Amino acid sequence: MSEGRRGSLHDRWAQLRFAIVGPLLASPPPRGELREALDALAARTWIHPVSGAPVCFSASTIETWLYRALGGGGDPIGVLRKKVRKDAGVQSSITSAMRESLRAQHKDHPRWSYQLHYDNLVVQCEEHEEKVGEAPSYSTVRRFMKVNGLFKQRRIPSPKSPGAVRARERLESTEVRSYEVTHVHGLWHTDFHQGSLKVRTRKGEWSAPQLLAFLDDRSRVCCHAQWYLDVETESFVHGLRQGIQKRGLPRTLMSDEGSAMRAAETQAGLGDLSILWWPTLPYSPYQNGKQENFWSHVEGRLLAMLEGALELTLAQLNEATQAWVELEYNRKVHSEIGVAPVQRMIDGPSVVRPSPSPDELRRAFRMKERRTQRRSDGTVSIEAVRFEVPSRLRHLEHLEVRYARWDLSSVDIVDPRDGKVVLATMYPLDKARNADGVRRPLEPSVTAAAAVAPTKPAGVAPLLQKLIADYRATGLPPAYLPKHDLHQPLDEED
Repeated sequence: MSEGRRGSLHDRWAQLRFAIVGPLLASPPPRGELREALDALAARTWIHPVSGAPVCFSASTIETWLYRALGGGGDPIGVLRKKVRKDAGVQSSITSAMRESLRAQHKDHPRWSYQLHYDNLVVQCEEHEEKVGEAPSYSTVRRFMKVNGLFKQRRIPSPKSPGAVRARERLESTEVRSYEVTHVHGLWHTDFHQGSLKVRTRKGEWSAPQLLAFLDDRSRVCCHAQWYLDVETESFVHGLRQGIQKRGLPRTLMSDEGSAMRAAETQAGLGDLSILWWPTLPYSPYQNGKQENFWSHVEGRLLAMLEGALELTLAQLNEATQAWVELEYNRKVHSEIGVAPVQRMIDGPSVVRPSPSPDELRRAFRMKERRTQRRSDGTVSIEAVRFEVPSRLRHLEHLEVRYARWDLSSVDIVDPRDGKVVLATMYPLDKARNADGVRRPLEPSVTAAAAVAPTKPAGVAPLLQKLIADYRATGLPPAYLPKHDLHQPLDEED
C-alpha cells in the first residue's frame, strides 16, 4: 500500500485536504491575493485518497476547507475529516418488525448462516408485507446482524451434554483474551493431533498416526514432537520425558483432561518433578490456541511436503518431523513475536530447571499404590502378576509400591513417608525356578526386635510382683481357702 493510502478512509481525506490548504496556513497570502492562491491550488492535480487516480478540486471547495481549518482551533486535521453521517449505523430499510423477527430467528437458530437468515426473512416479508415491510438487501441484513452481535455460533459436539452447555454459556458471557507468560519454560502446551496422512505399519495396515507436541508458551519453541499410533499414557510419558531431556523441566503444563493426562503415572510424575498441571476447560480448545496454531503449520507445511510419499512409514514421518521442527519451525521468524522461537528462548528470561537423569525420569512416572504382603510365601500381587518381597522386609504387612502398568519387569518398594526413597526392588515370581527345592536363607530383618533371638523368661514378671505386693499391703484376708492335702499329717498345734 502506498503512503497516500495508509490509515482509514476519513484519515486519508483529512490528510489530503490538510496537504492542500496547509501552505496557506503556514504562509498566509497578503491581503487581496487569496483568490490567486486558491486558483493556483485548483489548477494542480492531486492523488485521490481512495482510487489513487489524478483528481482536481475547485477553488471554492479549497476555500471551504481553508476556512474550516482556520476555525478548527488547534486541530485543523480533525475538522477536515469527512463528517459522519447522521444515519450512520442505522439501517432505515430494516423496520422494527424485521429487527424483532431477526432476533427471534437467531435465538431459535444460532448456527444458521447469514444467507439462511436472509432467505427466511424474505419469505416472511413476502407473506406479511403489510406488517413487516419490503425485504432489504442481503448486505443490509448481514450488516445489521453483525452490528447487533447476532453472530453465527460454532457447532459444539454433544450440545445436549451439561459440559457443552456450560462451555457455550461461558463463551457467550465471558471475554476471550490472548495471553503470554513472562518467562521461558514457565508454561508448556501439549496435545495430541491426528494427522491427515496415513502410514504403513508392520502389520501391513494403514493407520492415521497421532502427533504429540510440547510447545513453550513464551518463545513458541517446539520442545519435542513425535508421532505415535495411539494416545495411551505410555506414549504421552515417552514423549514428555524426551521433551524434558531436550529442553529442561518446565514449571507448568497445560493440556486437556484426556485419559493419558489423568493417568496415575502421569500425575505421580508431575508431582515428583514439581510441575503444575493446568487442565483446559471442557469444550474450550481456544485456551490452548497456540497449540492449535501449531497444528496448522504442521498440516500446511510439513504434511503438505510429504503428500508425494506413497509408502510412508512411522519412522520416516518422525525423521522428517524432527528435521522440520528443528531446522525450519524453531528457526523461522515468528510473525507474532517478531523473532525466531529459538532466539527468543535464548534471550529469556527463563525459569527452566535442569533435567533429571533418564533413570530418575523413568522412576518418576510410575503410579503409587499400597499392597498387602502375603505372609505364607512373601509375595504381593500387582496387575495379576506375583512379585517376591525381599525377606528382610518380611515383617511389613503393607507395602508402598511404585510401578508403570506398561513395564512390570521390576517394581520398587518405596518409603511411604515420601514415596521416593527406594527400599527394595521386587521382581516377578519365578515358579519354575522355585520348583528345584533350593531355598535362600532368610536375610536379617531390619527391625531390632527381630534381630534378637528369643530367650527363656526368668522369674515372675515385674508387674505381677508389684500387684502381689500391693495386695498384701492392703491387710485384707485371702480371698480364697487353701485346700490341705488329706494325707499330710497335721502339726501338733492343729
